[in-house]
Amino acid sequence: MQTSPSNSGYFFAAGAVLIWSGFVLVARMGGTSALNAFDITALRFGVASLVLLPLWLFWKRVPLFNKTMLSLALTGGIGYSTVVYFAFKHAPAAHGAVLISGLLPFFVPLMAFILLHEPLRRNLRIALPIIALGMICLGVDIFSRSENTLPGDLLLITSSLIWALYTILAKRSGFGAWETAIGSALLSALIFLPVYILWLPKAILLAPVKDIMLQGIYQGLIVAVIAMLFYMAAMTRLGPARTGACMALVPALAGIGASLILGEDLNGWLVSGLLATSTGAWLGAR
Repeated sequence: MQTSPSNSGYFFAAGAVLIWSGFVLVARMGGTSALNAFDITALRFGVASLVLLPLWLFWKRVPLFNKTMLSLALTGGIGYSTVVYFAFKHAPAAHGAVLISGLLPFFVPLMAFILLHEPLRRNLRIALPIIALGMICLGVDIFSRSENTLPGDLLLITSSLIWALYTILAKRSGFGAWETAIGSALLSALIFLPVYILWLPKAILLAPVKDIMLQGIYQGLIVAVIAMLFYMAAMTRLGPARTGACMALVPALAGIGASLILGEDLNGWLVSGLLATSTGAWLGAR
């Protein structure tokens, strides 16, 4: 029995959702460690390039030095990574759970409409106001906290916007999942790592080995390679708008993880925000 592209697309989307739920938690762990955002970005692309370089050499010789691949490397690669890792220095994981993937159903269809002239589907028009309600609940939580998380929250919103732009650029590029993962990661490494080594501040020598290993393996292998392939495979089968809506299922899973694993408090406003964004995601991806 053959699996339809839609069904296999939801399988890949589910894999990406699980990995990115863990990404929120692991990135926050990195944010509270001795590592800085540049260290974690370097670990991400350093490990990813070690894994992907043999594939580029002996399997898929993706062209790296062109405007299309450069746009993917600067958005979904370097731009997204540095912004989101800086964000988790200042904002809790539960906020990241809502603001990164929770805003994608806003940003991705908007950019798909602007750049690809893709109309909004009817169920997304129902889902987006519900997700907006979740954003309002999160806003109440942000401004009711004693600590100032607003700088980190603004960076989280920016990272979601950058990822939405990357999603549309990747769709429009015509590259497949492997080509996009290999090309964008390798070019990101070629651009970022020399700059990091020569000029950027480093704290990697002050961090425990376990923190370096955790960030290197999870960010560089599981997120940069495996999740990227799952995400691109889902997007080619479901389209950018529906895939973006699926990704908003991350808030519920990551929010639960933030409480159980990181010990973060989930008050009523934050729980309402998590539930609203997840409900909106289900409606949008139905």
